[in-house]
Amino acid sequence: METRYIFITGGVASSLGKGIIAASLANLLKARGYRVTNQKLDPYINVDPGTLNPYEHGECYVTEDGAETDLDLGHYERFTNIPTSQKNNVTAGRVYMDVITKERRGDYLGSTVQVIPHITDEIQNRIQALGDTGDYDFVLTEIGGTVGDIESFPFIEAVRQLRWKKGNNSLVIHLTLVPFLHATGELKTKPTQHSVKTLLEQGVQPDIIVCRTEHDISESMRKKIALFCNVDPTSVLQSIDADTIYDIPLLMYKEGLDKEVLRKMNLPYDKEPDLTYWKEFLHKLKFPKYNVTIGLVGKYVELNDAYKSIIESFTHGGVANECKIKLELIHSEYITEGNVEEKLGHLDAILVAPGFGGRGIDGKITAITYAREHNVPFLGICLGMQCAVVEFARNVLHWTDAHSVEMNPQTTYPVIDMMEEQKKISGMGGTMRLGAYPCHLKKGTKVYNIYKKSEIKERHRHRYEFNNKYLADFEKAGMIASGVNNEQNLVEIVEIPSHRWFIGVQFHPEYKSTVAQYHPIFSDFVKAAIEYKAEKNSQR
Repeated sequence: METRYIFITGGVASSLGKGIIAASLANLLKARGYRVTNQKLDPYINVDPGTLNPYEHGECYVTEDGAETDLDLGHYERFTNIPTSQKNNVTAGRVYMDVITKERRGDYLGSTVQVIPHITDEIQNRIQALGDTGDYDFVLTEIGGTVGDIESFPFIEAVRQLRWKKGNNSLVIHLTLVPFLHATGELKTKPTQHSVKTLLEQGVQPDIIVCRTEHDISESMRKKIALFCNVDPTSVLQSIDADTIYDIPLLMYKEGLDKEVLRKMNLPYDKEPDLTYWKEFLHKLKFPKYNVTIGLVGKYVELNDAYKSIIESFTHGGVANECKIKLELIHSEYITEGNVEEKLGHLDAILVAPGFGGRGIDGKITAITYAREHNVPFLGICLGMQCAVVEFARNVLHWTDAHSVEMNPQTTYPVIDMMEEQKKISGMGGTMRLGAYPCHLKKGTKVYNIYKKSEIKERHRHRYEFNNKYLADFEKAGMIASGVNNEQNLVEIVEIPSHRWFIGVQFHPEYKSTVAQYHPIFSDFVKAAIEYKAEKNSQR
């Protein structure tokens, strides 16, 4: 089957959920037996989001092959269980950098290099690179930002050109907002009309319009939108507010999004998609047997998107245990020895989140001390693991000024040090230890029992590592290295065997948790929280 290309654009406002719609459609097409992949085009000039502050753009998601990408790629993987790669996220910065590199090399043979055709050709090449592999029946490309943005013009123009070339093998879905005016009690279609008009001015006619709305859109309103926007009435669909993002695939199935796509592309749609496992997941999510309260300690807690993959991994871990999780995001800057009991004492488990820099470090270390001394289930991820090492060094080994050289280059005990290959690197972008690396688990340890195998591969994003100079001291005092990268002799996992559940991982398990395959670390961590809560209640 020749590859089909589906483009998802957005209008009226950002953050309407293009990524969730794209992931949901991919989910439905995959459930019908098609081979699919999702792609994100980001119009910003950064080469990748790796150097962006999470407050700017949410978390940076890392793929198996080490690409630092937009957080929507996390949604794609969680909804489809299909790994993404370097090819699945393209930024304007990457496109312009590659075109300028070619110009400097003389590839354009003296031509004047322009947005059209050179930039738009490069964008088209990046889109078709996935289809050209022959691995996919559908490439679903989401275009970041909002139609009408200056930054988006080259991408929309590239879509216009590619649609002309691909004909019926391409299709555009436009997601817009239909706002509800509480003063008049009405839904308004005018913003959608203007959004489509803006898209038409750039030469692109949408085939399907998905209306983001708080209330059901009437049949007459659908017909009105269809009339003004040059689409079939059956091609005006609604995406109504839902309890959870995991409702969206079934809501889109009910709206007939996948059928409408297949109909317009002259493909059969009589065979219904197999959504059994998705429905089972939702049932367990909405009808749990247990409930726990888990604290996520970090410094970006004002923005949920900064910890998007961790939050969703807890959803998966909760479903694995038929447990509803109340997740409390706790700002590490405001945790002190004086208030730690008040802030953390009611929790059933504590996670210390990843991050960079010294802000909030003392609060993270204080939270870890509390978890260790009170036998509360604890999970530290990346910097959270490093903070656990620092805390143990200070309070168990009594090396009072022990620290990471990232925070204190002059520390007497640099228990966390920069990796040797990182010491020669001066640039910030794309230079960390990135992507999936193997890790050997020691038999008899907690992590071995969790994974139930000796060899695993997990994704990384860091520059600093456990300093092996001090490993013997740590293990003698009770913190062991239970997971190691044998190729580079790097400590990847630490745990305290005498504790009920105390694990720190240098990698990011949250990047690999999906609806079809819950991550065992999160599943077991939630299980430990359930058991800890039951024990606390029995002692009251």
